[in-house]
Amino acid sequence: MENKKYTVEKTREEWKEKLTPMQFHVLREAGTERPGSSEFDQFFEKGTYVCAGCGTPLYKSDSKYNAGCGWPSFDEAIKENIELDVDYKIGYARTELKCKTCGGHLGHRFEDGPRNTTGQRHCINGAALKFIPDNKK
Repeated sequence: MENKKYTVEKTREEWKEKLTPMQFHVLREAGTERPGSSEFDQFFEKGTYVCAGCGTPLYKSDSKYNAGCGWPSFDEAIKENIELDVDYKIGYARTELKCKTCGGHLGHRFEDGPRNTTGQRHCINGAALKFIPDNKK
């Protein structure tokens, strides 16, 4: 995250002031929240999920589904706002998903999603997201 330039950039201290401790851990340190701990895991209202760090729209509620994994899961992102990276933190390559505007870590993409749509599972930390209901736009 440190080498690439993003539209929204802040110092470590500025991010710490803006984000909750869990949001900072996930978005800025590529951490992971405990499974089942996100308010968005079993949340299915209509709206848009945006980056908790910068407000960039990332996922529409129509792409959210219950993967049963303990994290909010989507089968498709708002492609122009998501960046793919490779993460080797657990010893093998995984596709990391990041906010293209601020570089915040969102989660990972797996190929075990719904076969009737994209076949992808975007396993996203709820702490990386804020929700905007359709009636609030």
